Amino acid sequence: MSVFTPVHEHQLIEFLKSFDCGTLQSFTGIAAGIENTNYFVTTDQAQFVLTLFEHHQPEELPYFLDLMAYLAEHGIPTAHPRCARDGAYLNVLNGKPAALVARLSGHSLETPSVETCRLMGAALGKMHTVSINFSGHRAPDRALPWALETQTQLAPHLTPEDAALLTDELAAQVASPRSHLPQGAIHADLFRDNALFEHGQLSGIIDFYYACNDALAYDLAVTLNDWCLDDNHHLNHARAQALIHGYQSVRALNLDERAAWPLLLRAAALRFWLSRLKDQCFPRAGELTYAKDPNVFRRLLQFHRDPAHQPIDWLD
Repeated sequence: MSVFTPVHEHQLIEFLKSFDCGTLQSFTGIAAGIENTNYFVTTDQAQFVLTLFEHHQPEELPYFLDLMAYLAEHGIPTAHPRCARDGAYLNVLNGKPAALVARLSGHSLETPSVETCRLMGAALGKMHTVSINFSGHRAPDRALPWALETQTQLAPHLTPEDAALLTDELAAQVASPRSHLPQGAIHADLFRDNALFEHGQLSGIIDFYYACNDALAYDLAVTLNDWCLDDNHHLNHARAQALIHGYQSVRALNLDERAAWPLLLRAAALRFWLSRLKDQCFPRAGELTYAKDPNVFRRLLQFHRDPAHQPIDWLD
């Protein structure tokens, strides 16, 4: 959620004429995040988030928007896209594919409690029970082929230690595919800044623009790796257990998922270490941008690889 493509007031006013959403009152760029251009937009009728898609092709985008609408219509607190007068969720602004979605109330949590982790786990479990029936399909764009390609791109920038760690972890992941695990539409980026809370309750799950069809338990691992991270970049045991117990109160992990759990945690840490390294080595120009530290997930990957840690215990 950065601003790579500036939008001027006259452009936004013209864009909003395609919607039955009122008259523009104000708008401001959102600096957090690293992939798309986002603005908060306020009209005299409602508040919205405007997203201009910087990387996805137009034919990819209906999956995200249809999934958000599907989940919202099935009781999951997601931001429902706003249809234009022609019935389309997807439009064009400033030469980029663009969508207008409802702005949900609440705020993200910098330091989640054990209870909020339990609530988040239960919400994710409920989302997965709904998303397995979503008819759309999109292959993951941050899976092993992407990781192997990114390894090649990053090779000149890696220290010998990083190169060795990456090579060893990629070999382990190649040897342990997750295609046999229960699959469905997943969020794939459910970090703390993509969930909103209000009055102690979850009020929204946002930013579905990494969503894809993949292992459901991998989505849980991605979420846990952020929500349960402590100040030393290790995982807080109590928060991790609460999130998993919340999840399993709605959707129990099967035996295959439990056996794969340690490698799923590693796969999730690897993905974000690599993506942040790539952003660090190959920064993109933007009016407002926010780069994130790749070493957080490097340390977390090492934590998960340490035989002294037994993440399978968190499932009990």
